[in-house]
Amino acid sequence: MTKPQSHFRRIALAASLAGALALGANAAVAGECPADKRVAEGQGQKPGPSMPKGVTDKILTTTDLAKQPLPVNGRLFRARRLDIEPGGIVPWHSHATRPAMIYVVSGQVTEYASTCAVPILHRAGEITAEAAPTSHWWQNHGKTAAVLISVDIFQVEDTANEKMM
Repeated sequence: MTKPQSHFRRIALAASLAGALALGANAAVAGECPADKRVAEGQGQKPGPSMPKGVTDKILTTTDLAKQPLPVNGRLFRARRLDIEPGGIVPWHSHATRPAMIYVVSGQVTEYASTCAVPILHRAGEITAEAAPTSHWWQNHGKTAAVLISVDIFQVEDTANEKMM
């Protein structure tokens, strides 16, 4: 396969994934912080665990945004699959410079966000946006694994968050 074909396939896959996530958004409203429980950054849930537990994080594909028609140097558009076992934890991390969208394929997971006074339950079929200024952590309190698809705009030099949701 030539390089242009490979590049086209990556863009087509990213567009397909974005479209699938958009359809999922129309199918079910995402679990989100209730309007009366939204608070200023740092006034919501407190920082949680700093290490992952029972989480498999697999990068499915990436696109170097520096090589796109509207270039963004130092950023990758990427898609990942996260499998969170019962009791599993995605540790505390920030979205100050890394917007993302999470689609819950199966299971459920609870989010503890710095901008919400209460935990937020996310169920299969829901999609949620993650953006500045939120920091948060997630835990699977269910009896089955939760499977998530995460797409984000990742800062290449941000190796501390390379495997974070």
